[in-house]
Amino acid sequence: MKKFILVLFLVYLTLIAGCATTNDLKRVQGDLDQKILALTEETAGIRKDIEKINETIGALRKNQAEISADITEIKTNIQTLKGITEGLHKDVSALSTRSTQDKERLDNLSFKVNFIENFVGIGKYEGEKTGKNASKNGLKGGMEKESAYASAYDAFKEGKYEKARTEFQSFLKLYPDTEYSDNAQFWIGESYYFENKYEKAILEYEKVVKNYPKGNKVPYALLKQGLSFLNIGDKTSARVLLQQIIKNYPNTNQARIARSKLVEIQ
Repeated sequence: MKKFILVLFLVYLTLIAGCATTNDLKRVQGDLDQKILALTEETAGIRKDIEKINETIGALRKNQAEISADITEIKTNIQTLKGITEGLHKDVSALSTRSTQDKERLDNLSFKVNFIENFVGIGKYEGEKTGKNASKNGLKGGMEKESAYASAYDAFKEGKYEKARTEFQSFLKLYPDTEYSDNAQFWIGESYYFENKYEKAILEYEKVVKNYPKGNKVPYALLKQGLSFLNIGDKTSARVLLQQIIKNYPNTNQARIARSKLVEIQ
């Protein structure tokens, strides 16, 4: 009897132990399921992060490719610019060989403008000379004088320097001492100057200074003398004349040009 009761007790303990073990397993299984679910969600988040990282890497690679293309384009542009600058250097070098001629042309253009203005001024002066009190013979003589001067000057403006020179010389023989005479003498010097006959031009300009010292063509003649000396390589004589212009005619266009020329030949 005692043995039977003992057996029953052991069976009871075994059943209780079995029940406890099953509950524990169910609880552990539940915990594991929750952890697995959490890991699954975390893994999904990690995958999303990896996808974003891959997208970023792809964008960076694309940017890198674009940057490489830009660098290539920049290098090409640099080469092009180098070619352009080399061309510009060649142009500058070519222009430098022509700089003296170009400056001389600018000077000549400036003088021509001044000469035209001066010529117009002379016309006004002559009009004042032939006023109401002028005699008929005086008026006729003045018209002939103006006509002769205008004819020579027209030839000069047309570039017919030899013809103009001949007419101005004839004018001076007929009218050696008039308000036009210093101008006529100056244009004779100019006709030689524009033919690049600088030595002859210097001599004719000198006649303006000596024969018509009070005329308004003196500073022009001195300056063109200086430029003529420069053209034949006599810088010493040119410097003396340019300094004389600056001293005697300080507030004129001729003095301004003289200063710039002195800077060039220093």
